[in-house]
Amino acid sequence: MTSERSLNGQTLNLKAASDARVAERVAQHLQRRIAEDDWRPYKSKQEALFAWSRLGGIRMQVMQALGLLSDPGAVSRNER
Repeated sequence: MTSERSLNGQTLNLKAASDARVAERVAQHLQRRIAEDDWRPYKSKQEALFAWSRLGGIRMQVMQALGLLSDPGAVSRNER
């Protein structure tokens, strides 16, 4: 069963209804990091985004919805 959830006007395509709670926690975590400008253990925001974008899945969709990535290939090693 698939589920959809909206975040910042973007639709997240989730594989299960329970993924909505995961997406909510990821969004809260990233919003805290943005507000506090805290990217530890990474040296920079770009380094953190690069590492997290490699994980894909819900985290990638949430980062895109929050405007951290304009598209999945936006973060590259050259931007770190």
